[in-house]
Amino acid sequence: MKVTIVGTGYVGLVTGACLAEIGNDVFCVDVDPRKIEILNNGGVPIHEPGLQEMLRRTRAAGRIQFSTDVKASVEHGDIQFIAVGTPPDEDGSADLQYVLAAARNIGKYSNGFKVIVDKSTVPVGTALQVKRVVEEELRARGLGESEKHGFSVVSNPEFLKEGAAVDDFMRPDRIVIGIDDDRAGNLAREKMKRLYTPFNRNHERTLYMDVRSAEFTKYAANAMLATRISFMNDLSNLADTVGADIESVRRGMGSDPRIGYHFLYAGCGYGGSCFPKDVQALAQTARENGHTLRVLEAVEAVNNDQKEVLVNKIVKRMGEDLRGRTFAVWGLAFKPNTDDMREASSRRIIEALLQRGATVRGYDPVARDEAERVFALDLADRPDDFQRLHLVNTQQDALTDADALVIVTEWKEFKSPDFWHLKSALKTPVIFDGRNLYEPEAMAEMGIDYFAIGRPHVELDRNGSHN
Repeated sequence: MKVTIVGTGYVGLVTGACLAEIGNDVFCVDVDPRKIEILNNGGVPIHEPGLQEMLRRTRAAGRIQFSTDVKASVEHGDIQFIAVGTPPDEDGSADLQYVLAAARNIGKYSNGFKVIVDKSTVPVGTALQVKRVVEEELRARGLGESEKHGFSVVSNPEFLKEGAAVDDFMRPDRIVIGIDDDRAGNLAREKMKRLYTPFNRNHERTLYMDVRSAEFTKYAANAMLATRISFMNDLSNLADTVGADIESVRRGMGSDPRIGYHFLYAGCGYGGSCFPKDVQALAQTARENGHTLRVLEAVEAVNNDQKEVLVNKIVKRMGEDLRGRTFAVWGLAFKPNTDDMREASSRRIIEALLQRGATVRGYDPVARDEAERVFALDLADRPDDFQRLHLVNTQQDALTDADALVIVTEWKEFKSPDFWHLKSALKTPVIFDGRNLYEPEAMAEMGIDYFAIGRPHVELDRNGSHN
């Protein structure tokens, strides 16, 4: 099938590559010539495991192309995926300007019946706005409602985890499709069914529903996952106070099959491109419709506070004035297997340390370049602080002259370090672990002063052993 992907960001690239992988003829368009140049030169503007290899195969097979030619992209695809950004507006609502601009271009250049697929995460009612914009453009061309130039707007939200997006797309646990119940909708349903048939051969994974419910489903799913994270973080802070171990609590809770273990880990807060903005957008949708999602507003508040918890532990142990102190920070991206720095906890933590006069040596396996770009913007008006931030190439480089280690992202390579070497490399054997990677008792036995999230702190005696 001929498919067009509008937007070569995270969702657009993964969608385009995976659809090309199964044999479709895919045209990816973007208004950013820099991205298109990178892609046409064999590069990938984002880090996602397996994506570069897939793009290499599909490009060599001639099943995917990249261009800034909007007219050609609309003429190419019978199915037009809109996969552009929907950044949060000042009030937290999703900014739909890029979605509606894509819709306007489709209406402007449409050369036949088009299935217009909202792949971007958009609030309830967006499909209707897209429909009206396309209709306006068709009327301006004098085409009216003729079947030849008809269209149907479909909601097909993505459920991709950064770091595992290719696998999620190729082996989905569900495919949600929202379609209007009319003649155009029936045509669109047949095309979407054909497109996704390869993903349903062993088990039917497609859930058909009305458009508004499909739009709502994406936000509801992300809101639920964010709620689980904030709930565990809230419990972890109480565990710190009452002397409970949140890891033991987690195992006790997760063993209940009605609860399970997924997204049940305490840490230093969630980030990324989805949870923060989707929680805000759903809460704003509720307010616009006269409702208050009290649980969801608490979820956001807890997450905002959680990003300060590790800093508070550092200040309590090492003092408010951190001038002359150096901290090694392991992990900059908001989660492993990505270079995404959007809403990353490391940004808040590092800025707080710099504000208190500390020097920071940060390391991440893949996010160094993106982190350098982001911190240059974040600290543009604080040049003295920026001078004390050093982004390095290895774990060992980060430990150089460091008074303590701060772990922010749970990359695999951080899970089993040489603790004796780590201890000797640090000026003082102190670890602040925002992801609960290690066992407090084991750390104490090695003479490491270990502070985690919601886990008991085992005191060391003067000889460096624990009491």
